[in-house]
Amino acid sequence: LVDRLCVVSLFTTKLSVGQREVTVQKGPLYRAAGYPVSIGCNVTGHQGPSLQHFQWSVYLLTAPTREVQIISTKDDAFSYAMYAQRVRNKDIYVERLQDNSVLLHISKLQMKDAGEYECHTPNTDEKYYGSYSAKTNLTVIPDTLSATMSSQTLSKEEGEPLELTCEASKATAQHTHLSITWYLMQEGGRSQATSIISLSRDFVLTPGPSYAKRFAAGDVQLHKLGTATFRLSIGHLQPSDQGKLFCEAAEWIQDPDETWTFITKKKTDQATLRVQPAGRDFKVSITTESTSAEGKPLELACLVVGSVRDPQLQGFWFLNGTEIASIDASGVLDLRMGYKDRASQGRLQVSKMNPKAFSLKIFSAGPEDEGDYSCAVSEVVRARTGSWQVLQREQSPVSHVRLREPAARSVVISTRQQAVWEGEALALLCKTDGVESPLSVTWWHIPQDQTQPKLVAGMAQDGTVKLGVSSGDPGYHGNMRLAKLDWATFQLEIASSTVSDSGVYECRVSEGAQNPARGRHWTHKISVTVRSLNSSLQVNLLSRQPQVKLGDTFDLSCIAGADYSDLRLPLTMRWRFQPDGSQAFRQLIRVTHNGIIEWGDSLSQFQKKMKVSQSSFRSQLLIHDASEEETGKYECEVEVYDRNSLPTNSPARASAVSHPLRIVVTLPESKLKVNSRNQSQEISIISNTNIECNILSRTIGNLQLAIIWYFSPISSNASWLRILEMDQTSVVKYGNEFHTPQKKQKFHMEKVSQDLFQLHILSVEDSDQGRYYCAVEEWLLSTDGTWKKLGGKKSGLTELKLRPTGSKVQVSKVHHTENATEHREVALSCSLESWGSEASLYSVTWFRSRGDTGSQMLVHLHHDGLLEYGEEGRRGHLHCARASPTDFVLKLHAVEMEDAGMYWCRVAEWQLYGHPGKWVSQASDESQQIVLRVLPSETTFPSRICSSTPLLYFLVICPLVMFVLLLISLLCLSWKAKKLSQLSLRAQKDKSLWVGLNGAEEEHGLYVVGNGEPLNII
Repeated sequence: LVDRLCVVSLFTTKLSVGQREVTVQKGPLYRAAGYPVSIGCNVTGHQGPSLQHFQWSVYLLTAPTREVQIISTKDDAFSYAMYAQRVRNKDIYVERLQDNSVLLHISKLQMKDAGEYECHTPNTDEKYYGSYSAKTNLTVIPDTLSATMSSQTLSKEEGEPLELTCEASKATAQHTHLSITWYLMQEGGRSQATSIISLSRDFVLTPGPSYAKRFAAGDVQLHKLGTATFRLSIGHLQPSDQGKLFCEAAEWIQDPDETWTFITKKKTDQATLRVQPAGRDFKVSITTESTSAEGKPLELACLVVGSVRDPQLQGFWFLNGTEIASIDASGVLDLRMGYKDRASQGRLQVSKMNPKAFSLKIFSAGPEDEGDYSCAVSEVVRARTGSWQVLQREQSPVSHVRLREPAARSVVISTRQQAVWEGEALALLCKTDGVESPLSVTWWHIPQDQTQPKLVAGMAQDGTVKLGVSSGDPGYHGNMRLAKLDWATFQLEIASSTVSDSGVYECRVSEGAQNPARGRHWTHKISVTVRSLNSSLQVNLLSRQPQVKLGDTFDLSCIAGADYSDLRLPLTMRWRFQPDGSQAFRQLIRVTHNGIIEWGDSLSQFQKKMKVSQSSFRSQLLIHDASEEETGKYECEVEVYDRNSLPTNSPARASAVSHPLRIVVTLPESKLKVNSRNQSQEISIISNTNIECNILSRTIGNLQLAIIWYFSPISSNASWLRILEMDQTSVVKYGNEFHTPQKKQKFHMEKVSQDLFQLHILSVEDSDQGRYYCAVEEWLLSTDGTWKKLGGKKSGLTELKLRPTGSKVQVSKVHHTENATEHREVALSCSLESWGSEASLYSVTWFRSRGDTGSQMLVHLHHDGLLEYGEEGRRGHLHCARASPTDFVLKLHAVEMEDAGMYWCRVAEWQLYGHPGKWVSQASDESQQIVLRVLPSETTFPSRICSSTPLLYFLVICPLVMFVLLLISLLCLSWKAKKLSQLSLRAQKDKSLWVGLNGAEEEHGLYVVGNGEPLNII
């Protein structure tokens, strides 16, 4: 078996796929002559059938190069002559373990069998790939093991000691180990030998199964004396030791795969042992060792009197002649039905007090325990089958047991308070009077609005506790404790009461029988109320400032009130928030009773700006640096726990949610004031000037200012233009009309002080005349990174004028109306009535106003002739030109209806100033408004056609349909004409044929008509 396990372990770990590999048991192997050997062989990675064949050969030491065939699984004639006879006698055979694994067995080795063994597998693959054979060396060594013991016969008395020695030695050159085993053969050697004790090859002592207890007690021992002597010692002989004893030695060697294999085994001669049993006469008596009162302990003793030496005894107990319990010589207890349950509950005990005394004890005797008791004792010996063999049996006399009934008692239930809060401990005391005796108690509960009592718990006379139905609550039993304070006082305690524990409780005290229904009992009832924690829990949410300014700090107070605040129960506060626009509350923070904080997942902006403080029945939420994101509804929830449920992670006993409280975060009121006094400046042309923006007061706080400068030219229809703006982040932006490099050089802003800003205008010219003012805005940066505008103020107007330069530029002020037809061209004129010197140049700007849209610059003809359009898309629609030195014309091509409106022009005079010279606008004037009316164009027949989609479709599709019909008609006529022509041609051919055949008939006036009949002509 060891060889097989080694081979399977070796080969199953060497698997390959696709390449054949043959493996054989690793050598060299050393085996003794005259003993068997097994060599394993395995093939993996093969193709073809799963069942593989194996061929074994050997290269003997006498001819190491010549292959000698031994045996094959495929060919019965494979064996050479020197092995054929041993193969036929099954002394050599192959055992197949699996389809690809075998064992070569040689039952009895010979010295000439030594050599190199080869395992070969015939090829079943499509091609040769891998290894097809493997070899291992086998060395046959002589058997040098000897085991001797003198043959003898010994007669001993039971209880006497025994010593036997065995000599075992070996002379093997290789490193080997010895194992020694002592055996007992009973009944003349006809049965299988029984192991007494053995010393393994690893020097471990192991007793046989029948001698394990005696070995553990030190009664059976094996000692090694010197190098080759082994002694068996039995301290106290028993009758079962009788028989023939011998010693067996085995020699073991370790193979290269580190497994141990025995190579030789020898047995000694036998020693015959006879054991004389000792005398066994004894008597049995029974005694009662307690009073016969009901409810009191009842103990019976069964005593063995006689000359039994080291007896092995079995005891039996009987009540009214029926066996109720037994205990064998090994101490194994066997109880009949009914008594087994009482023993498991600790109400009954059967034991062996000493080797000659047995005990039966009933801790609380009842009426069912009355009757006639007796006991029996048997002396036994262990048979060879392992069962107990009875040598003799004795019966005790009968002992009659009668019990007295207990006296009447009274029971009273008391409690410290009959009304408790949910979660508080509820303790009930049940006390009885009378003479001290063993009592049992059961507690019953009648819930409110019910009449059927339910068992809560019970305690037997021996202290065994039985709990009632748990009602599906897994913590029900762990929440309840039943105690016996003294013999007459019992306590039921519910550590953490619930509302369902309200009702009537009954204490039922029993005396006598273990079954209260069969004994006498006394009861008392009490009513208990457990009040719900939710019934008085109220939560209020308060805030001193429901309207909060942006950036301020606000707080919310959650106050819980209850009638049981003096209990100081653990509380958990939970804050929730519902942002504006959301339909659900989300958790902000949860603070447990022990201060653990749990943040919500979706409102992370609160964590850096929120602080929570909590005390008994009160929690305060403080939020710093309020932003508009904190606008919404807040609520708090209070959860109340009892102290006993916290370690078990039970849900809260009570909870309540406050009313929602809305907090509105608004912008702070702006305190901004700007100087609103109007001013006027008159300066010379091409000089520089400054316009001031003076802030009188500002809002306190970390606010930033935005300054915007506006300009309105001197014109009756001029609108306000944004010059430039410095926003709250100090970024300067120019308006659309001031975004050119020339304008950026002319206008720039300076921050003179914290409250004073100036607009610098360089080289003032005529186009810079007009009104100026600044707009100041206060901005607040919120915590989420967005800017909030608090308010804004405008300064007073500063009118900028130029001192007269003597220019006489004047534009015609005639008001007139111009009518134009849609899709036609129209020309609007602007004329100078007076002008300056001949060295002056002029520029003209055309404006348009339509409805409430304000004025719009259309086109600007610069003094140097450069055209600038207000909108680049109008370049092909508008054209401005100077018709004469005093006349300017605006032409509108393909007038549309939306071109109607008010048009006017502004003419500016430019002169050359300074060295080097620079053209400067020194004066300007505007014309009166020209009203342009656009009239619809007259409708023509083509336009009517093009404007009517159905008519256009009709005129296009109808001719096409008529053309298709005409073409089809022509094709039909052509086909019919062709067919008629073919018919006519056929008729002529038929006529010619008849004329040729009947020429003679023509002479007689006969003609043939179309139907083939002759016609006479007279």
